[in-house]
Amino acid sequence: MSNLRTSDTMTSVKTKSVSIWHLTLLLLLCFAGVGCQSEKNGCVAGTLQKLQIEGPTMGTSYHITVCSDAVDSLDKTKIQQDVDQLLKTINQQMSTYIKTSELSQFNQSPAEEWFPVSVPLVKVVDSGLKLSEDSDGAFDMTVGPLVNLWHFGPDPGKRTIPEESQIEAARKSVGYHHIQVQHDTPALKKTIPDVYLDLSAIAKGYAVDAVGVYLESQSIQNYLVEIGGEMRARGTNQQGQPWNVGIEKPVSEKRVVQHVFPLDNLSMATSGNYRNFFEVDGVSYSHTIDPRTGRPVKHALASVTVVGENCMNCDAIATCLMVLGAEEGYNWCAERDIAAYFIVKAETGFRERYSPQWQHLFGEVNEK
Repeated sequence: MSNLRTSDTMTSVKTKSVSIWHLTLLLLLCFAGVGCQSEKNGCVAGTLQKLQIEGPTMGTSYHITVCSDAVDSLDKTKIQQDVDQLLKTINQQMSTYIKTSELSQFNQSPAEEWFPVSVPLVKVVDSGLKLSEDSDGAFDMTVGPLVNLWHFGPDPGKRTIPEESQIEAARKSVGYHHIQVQHDTPALKKTIPDVYLDLSAIAKGYAVDAVGVYLESQSIQNYLVEIGGEMRARGTNQQGQPWNVGIEKPVSEKRVVQHVFPLDNLSMATSGNYRNFFEVDGVSYSHTIDPRTGRPVKHALASVTVVGENCMNCDAIATCLMVLGAEEGYNWCAERDIAAYFIVKAETGFRERYSPQWQHLFGEVNEK
């Protein structure tokens, strides 16, 4: 959904720990089962069927699974066309890789002038700015210049350590307080010319929510939507149970599941910090850049997963926690009743830590 960047259609400020292989495994976990075992949501035992829709979007892919006792009555072609158009519209609003997108045009606009944009774009930016304020800048959608300086942008080039003067120069163009929003007549304004707004740590989560709202408008009660690892689950799977999703163990050499958790009418986003890095003289430099310092984070947090009602918020908060780290992030979540699951590097393997709200939802011990 972290202050990182990969080169995809929507400049990703977050390198997800979900590959094609992992996504396949995750989907198998989510969609296992062939019949309904309860009467929840009107399901009659043995009659719940499955409809799957998928396609490319935002430099990654989307996957939708619908479970219903009336799948044959659903127009799969229309649903896919509507979803494709919805995601195309969002990308046209929020992508930094589309030069004609609203966001790209705003980034190219003069400072100190209100730039008219769509309501969804204002909603996403406003939500991100509130998190920036609440986290004292740990989450910052303007971090792009620093990400590029540390060679984690779309054109990594030769990865070297920037000079102190370069870091300080880049920091002058970074700061969420340089972005303002206007709601009555939707518009954005930047207060300095070189600020560059990138929504990749929050926009995929918003897109997941938007697809979910669309499905619900079609009277679809049981579904799982996934885009690039961000998820929103509603209702039940084929077995009449909450959707089971796997969280990957944060190791670079293989793909294994750390834990499986049930998503019961919840959304989920995971950020990882263990595959995209470089080394100089034996020192590793993470792709997670702390906007407050202009440098890669040095803590031991390898992966964090956030669960909540809204996927957009989960997406952004997971990014924020990767900057804060396990200790500061845990305290931040505890103060705000945020459900987060931390996997932290230890001398031998990993240790897990659950925020109080996560324990309330899932308990502290979960089967793998």
